[in-house]
Amino acid sequence: MNQLAIIGPTASGKSDLAIKIALKTNAYILSIDSLSIYKEIDIVSAKPSKEELSKVKHFGINVLSPDEYFSVDIFISLYKEVVKNCKENAKNLVIVGGTSFYLKSLMQGLSTLPSISQEIKTRVNEQLKNLTECYELLSRNDAEYMKNIDKNDAYRIEKALLIYEASGLTPSQWFSKNPPKPIIEKMPIYNIEVSRETIRERIKKRTTAMLEMGLIDEVCVLEQKYSRLPHSMSSIGIVEVLEFLDAKVEKEEMCELISIHTAQLAKRQQTFNKTQFDGLISAPLEELEEIILSP
Repeated sequence: MNQLAIIGPTASGKSDLAIKIALKTNAYILSIDSLSIYKEIDIVSAKPSKEELSKVKHFGINVLSPDEYFSVDIFISLYKEVVKNCKENAKNLVIVGGTSFYLKSLMQGLSTLPSISQEIKTRVNEQLKNLTECYELLSRNDAEYMKNIDKNDAYRIEKALLIYEASGLTPSQWFSKNPPKPIIEKMPIYNIEVSRETIRERIKKRTTAMLEMGLIDEVCVLEQKYSRLPHSMSSIGIVEVLEFLDAKVEKEEMCELISIHTAQLAKRQQTFNKTQFDGLISAPLEELEEIILSP
């Protein structure tokens, strides 16, 4: 099985290119997009259409409900399942998306976790009934690790507490003794080069198209069904619509804010992609297909 990755900022044309490459290389596609993983978040995530999804088998799309938590370890488990599927069906793999942090996690790997007994799980579940107390306990013992975890992030607090209870070590101590091992040793990574001006124009057009497709109605349904508490509900596109629904901004300002915040995200993605991957192959979209397919 051969595999490659296509990355680039939002609205740079990654999905279309990935489908073209997959069709020509007998490949499946694995999405690394932190929103497309969720069912029902269709317009906001700008996930491929049903027609596009039917052309090539996609993984990592419509996997979780919006109120379920998505994390690096869940993504790595998904990747391993996809690789198994590819090998069973004699397929190659194209990894594509804007959340390059997940791709980076494949290259770096994850530390193994201690063996966690049912007794420890039960004890931790009891402790988690007071999330604030758990957070304070962990912060006192491992301030460095906990400084990047929000006091309301139940998923990561639970994970840290399980490590602490099962190993007798703080998370920092555990990860120091159990460094991560790469999941992928080496893989060609292709980056779409695009000017920020072009990206801004595409984002404006896409924002207008999202509104015409029913963006506001989609967010209304999501809020009614899942409330505003899930992590997915704090995404760009959803937050601004919620502000509009709260009468904090006018519709025109809402559109402008979505475009501005998405452009800021694209800038961060470009910076991350250029600084985090060794041997990155960068070229404009119109040149990349030929570069990828060249022998």
